[in-house]
Amino acid sequence: MKAPALFAAVILSLMSGVMRAEERPNVIFILADDLGYRELGCYGQEKIRTPRIDALAAGGMRFTRAYAGNAVCAPSRCVLMTGKHPGHATVRDNRSVEPEGQHPLRADEVTLAELFKKQGYACGVFGKWGLGNKWSTGNPSRRGFDRFFGYNCQAHAHSYYPATLWSDESLFPLKNDPPVPGHAGFPAGADPADPASYAIFKGQDYAPDHINGAALDFIRTHRNEPFFLYYPSLIPHVALHVPDEDLEPYLAEKWRDPPFTRSKAYGYTPHFTPRAAYAAMITRLDTYVGRVVDLVEELGLTERTIVVFTSDNGTTHLGEEVDYQFFASVGELRGLKGELFEGGIRVPQIVNWPGTIAPGGVSDDVMGFEDWLPTLMELIGRQEAPRPGLDGKSIAALLRGESMPEREFLYREFPGYGGQQAVWLGSRWKGIRTELKRGAKEPDLTIRLYDLIADPSEGRDVAGEHPDVVARITALMASERIPSTSFPFPALDALSAK
Repeated sequence: MKAPALFAAVILSLMSGVMRAEERPNVIFILADDLGYRELGCYGQEKIRTPRIDALAAGGMRFTRAYAGNAVCAPSRCVLMTGKHPGHATVRDNRSVEPEGQHPLRADEVTLAELFKKQGYACGVFGKWGLGNKWSTGNPSRRGFDRFFGYNCQAHAHSYYPATLWSDESLFPLKNDPPVPGHAGFPAGADPADPASYAIFKGQDYAPDHINGAALDFIRTHRNEPFFLYYPSLIPHVALHVPDEDLEPYLAEKWRDPPFTRSKAYGYTPHFTPRAAYAAMITRLDTYVGRVVDLVEELGLTERTIVVFTSDNGTTHLGEEVDYQFFASVGELRGLKGELFEGGIRVPQIVNWPGTIAPGGVSDDVMGFEDWLPTLMELIGRQEAPRPGLDGKSIAALLRGESMPEREFLYREFPGYGGQQAVWLGSRWKGIRTELKRGAKEPDLTIRLYDLIADPSEGRDVAGEHPDVVARITALMASERIPSTSFPFPALDALSAK
């Protein structure tokens, strides 16, 4: 079906509430890990090469005010999978469980994959899951996915050269002898000034290659039926592990690139040229994205496939490993991973659907990860009414080129990194509280207010000039949360009890 005819069929189907199986679009959702707002060429990056992702943006819509689900991995992904913001979500912080993995999704939660499954979609997840291990209610094979390949545990995913990955319910062996840990230092007597000392941190069998290959196999297998491919890549999260073939072009740049030697007792594995390694990792991710797009085109699925590319939070705060100042990773924004300031949670986001989404679009509309569940369900013509209790708002009309009313507010809370809470009112105002977990000290409940239109760097607190705006934000900070017994937040829980 040609693009105009497909577009007309999609619109008519959405209007009538009926979409035939052969018209339902495939959905490929690619989630980078710790990729900063300004680390792609299409977002102003000048040192790291990302031609395939840039082309994806040029052919679709690029968002400048897209917000991840939270400031670190697991709670951000929970928002994406459930359509609930952090005040209502099951997982609100990173927390490890035994024998591996993170705090699981509850059995009564309904995931994005489960909703796709009810609509007749084949569903696969390839990469880093992090929402419950094999033995839990969060096992991806129990949450709507027909195929799972990659890392269940995000701590395991700190190594790109592990001994095994998960393939559904079984372990898939890799040819790394020995495996390279994500956290390791030099052995006694090693010379950090000698490039040869870093050879022990290189493996033979690069896990992301297998993950990309499994994702491509899934597309080939399900080419004749609608599919949902969730691709939560582990790149560019540290450790700095990347094959030499990707590293070489950046070594030719001859940047001043002092080694990362892991001076602290706990940290990620050292690298002799950390700037080149980080850039090479992102370019490697770009290559993987290109392979996915090329296969979709080869199979004749381009105009029937929605591709979303975004990141789970901002650039890592580990400045010794990742020189975010050198790369201007968050540009003019304030904050990094773990913070609810803009640099920690505003992320690059691209949506491409040839024939339906006009090329070259840029949206300044505020949206969050919770919006993807209702948006994708609308785009595939889902029949049933949305599940009660969701916080997401569909942006399907925006993707179709129509205007939409401004989002009234966006809510975020994060009990980690000192304890934080934030509310965005429309596109202009943002109120934020930080240091809400202060040990024996009373928490500071002061709200700082920023005008993000005039001051995107969050440099000037204007709370004293706009008490009416602060009052509205204060009310939302109280009303938009339910206390969690699994992730207690004493300062806010006490307010919720009043």
